[in-house]
Amino acid sequence: MLTGDLIKPRLRIQGSRLLVEMVNEQNPALQQIARDLIALFRQHKGQTQAAWEEALHAYEGASLDYTLIRGLAKVLADAATFTPIETPLPPAILRERVFARGPVFDSADIFHPQTRAEVLQQVADEHGLSPAELEEMLFADRHATYRLTDPGPEWTPTGLLARYNLELARGALYWASHITIEVASNYKDLWKYIKLFKLMFWAEPMPQGGYRIDLDGPISPFVTATLRYGRQLAAFLPALLLCERWQMHAEVFPPQGQGQKLYSLDHTSMLQSHFKNSGLFDSRLEADFAAEFEEKFGGKRGHWRMSRESDVLLLGDTVMVPDFLLVDTQDESRRILIELVGYWHPNYLRRKVEKVRAANCSHLLLLVYDGLKITPEAFEGVSSEVIFFKQKPVLKEVMETVEAMAERLYGPRQKPAPVPKPAKEKKPRKRAAIVDITEHLKRQPAQKSSKKLRKVAEAPAPYGEDQKKTDADMSC
Repeated sequence: MLTGDLIKPRLRIQGSRLLVEMVNEQNPALQQIARDLIALFRQHKGQTQAAWEEALHAYEGASLDYTLIRGLAKVLADAATFTPIETPLPPAILRERVFARGPVFDSADIFHPQTRAEVLQQVADEHGLSPAELEEMLFADRHATYRLTDPGPEWTPTGLLARYNLELARGALYWASHITIEVASNYKDLWKYIKLFKLMFWAEPMPQGGYRIDLDGPISPFVTATLRYGRQLAAFLPALLLCERWQMHAEVFPPQGQGQKLYSLDHTSMLQSHFKNSGLFDSRLEADFAAEFEEKFGGKRGHWRMSRESDVLLLGDTVMVPDFLLVDTQDESRRILIELVGYWHPNYLRRKVEKVRAANCSHLLLLVYDGLKITPEAFEGVSSEVIFFKQKPVLKEVMETVEAMAERLYGPRQKPAPVPKPAKEKKPRKRAAIVDITEHLKRQPAQKSSKKLRKVAEAPAPYGEDQKKTDADMSC
């Protein structure tokens, strides 16, 4: 992450608002700088961190873009791996054994009969090293001597500039006193990172859906380790970018002074997160359960719609995000939560039971693996329903329990009113067809016809003697 001295020059104050001046990721001149730094950094693979910093200083020269250059270089170094060289003993012990023979100088005199080279040779011989190897190891615990072993991602100029913009955006939170977040999706990853960075929060559901989360900033009166907490809070920002719909408002006291300012971001921002989304399912057990439900009850095969981790149970200083949510498609107020308790470590299981008790949630159904070292007595007194299973949950039993829970909590399900069938159109009578044909004939050019044919057309008679006679005449 960027240091404060690299962020301050990019902060702008406009009235009561604080803005961060981002760089144009498509600017050819900036892309060239990024390209140069990427190439220069990769050239130093295997060399010390001190050598890289020396090369960076030479590249920077008298450039007016030194803040940008140093910021991009910091991004590159933070994503890379610098490794200390191996030593037969900790460097501190090696230094102690060398310094115990001193002080020494390059040339001997009456008071210092041994030279520096002789002392290094003696200590090196004791450990099977050459004097040059020993000298390199003496300060191997200093970052300047670490070797660049992994340059990190395959950066592109645009990607490096985009990451620099993200670092600027979250660096502004170093001076935040309070942050308010409104989020409506991807709760799992969001809460995972809130817990990972040990942030202090208060959360409540919003009437329109989603949650409002309040976070204390590093300069809040409730925070003591301001520097460490400020870095943790800033490090959290990329997790928010994983959500589809969100907005953030931070109360910030920028280092330029002028009191409290408002720093805002939302999901329309062009910032890109480098955090990875969690997989849709945490285990094969969950994936198989969802697939079987979709096969047997999904779509029009049932009246329950399943979604993944769509609700959050707020438990004071922590949360619980159940695995699945079932919503009745004919009455969306009927909601049942499902949590699979599968093959987990005992400590995880203990915390899970504690969360279930704290949630006191009557519309939560627990599916518990029978192979765990836990008995039904562990769930005595909880408001949730519990089903134990041996290999996998029996979906028929699960859905029967869901229906029973829904009826107990929400009352009998109202059957949808029958949809009236549309009235059938009456078929036109044959006479109408005859009339149409007659009208069509009227529009045709006049033709001569025999008396017998006109007679039949004008006055059709029942089949009788006259008709027999006519048939006989026509057959001649």
